[in-house]
Amino acid sequence: MTRLIKIAGFLGILGGLLLFAGDMLLYYNGAETDRLQNMATAADWRIVSSGVLALWATWLYLFGLVPVYFAFKPAKPVIRNIVVLLFAGILIAYGVVHGAYTAIATSAKLAVQNDMNLQESTRLAIQTNNMIRLFVYPLFAVLSLIFIYYVWKQKTYYPRWIIFFFPLWAFLIRKPIKSLLHGQWEIIIWGGYLNLILILFFTASLFALWRVENKG
Repeated sequence: MTRLIKIAGFLGILGGLLLFAGDMLLYYNGAETDRLQNMATAADWRIVSSGVLALWATWLYLFGLVPVYFAFKPAKPVIRNIVVLLFAGILIAYGVVHGAYTAIATSAKLAVQNDMNLQESTRLAIQTNNMIRLFVYPLFAVLSLIFIYYVWKQKTYYPRWIIFFFPLWAFLIRKPIKSLLHGQWEIIIWGGYLNLILILFFTASLFALWRVENKG
């Protein structure tokens, strides 16, 4: 594996860490688990920094697709391109969804400052956030089917065990996991959950390809 692929893998992991930090800037407030209330009381610099981190993280996430592109080189070019494009669409959506959360945080903050109804003031921003997610789910479903099939059939450079770290499984069990979390761990794990599962995947991807010979 070339040095470029290794560097790109680390950049993908760094993107996840940055966006996780952006989540914590919005949500984290000690043991308080009401995320909307936490966003309403977050300092201005935290909301601004969170939005900037989302941009940086999205760029870095896209670099993290270089190892995925390399891993799917044994597959047909059209399959490899579809996998990368679907993954890219999902990762870009991560940044857009996070940007919608900064709108929620701003609306919540203004509501508290002006003694307005918090739920009603953030309703439109939350509705926008939820609508954006609906466009991502079909992409994720198609990507999951293709990724798992080709890896299981050993038509990529990935070993089969990488399927265990693919984000689909962690996404499907997210609600049972949330029920186990309490206090500040609920905010830390659940608040940054989507980015944590991508960090896990990119780390596993880098580890899986680390000793793969450079096959051009």
